[in-house]
Amino acid sequence: MKFRLVGKSILIRKVRIYMTQLTFHELQSYLALKYKEGRTSSALFMKLVEEIGEVAEVLNQLEGRKENTGNASLEKELVDVIHYAVAIASINEIDLTSAILKKDKQAAMKYNQSPNLEEYLVVHNKEDQIKDSFAE
Repeated sequence: MKFRLVGKSILIRKVRIYMTQLTFHELQSYLALKYKEGRTSSALFMKLVEEIGEVAEVLNQLEGRKENTGNASLEKELVDVIHYAVAIASINEIDLTSAILKKDKQAAMKYNQSPNLEEYLVVHNKEDQIKDSFAE
């Protein structure tokens, strides 16, 4: 990792790149730590439902079914939904990466879709490796 001294602070380059590669595992580990005590699945579920309602409110505003208050942010509300859904999985020790791959494989077989997510990732990762080798 490269560092650049700026005044009295050190800025770490590539932080932005790292943040775009956040994995479910990392998010789940963080949320498991954050909610390790004091929050139950049902309490987190109530927050999730509240946030889903806020997504509905934003969509209604953005699509003209309700007056747009100007401060509606679909991005922020969707992040909240993901946060609470992943938190529920975390405190219940559900490995979302494995669960998503398994569920997607079942759906791909059921609906005769190809590629499934796991197959897509294999091809996509090979393409990224090739691009990276040309970039070096």
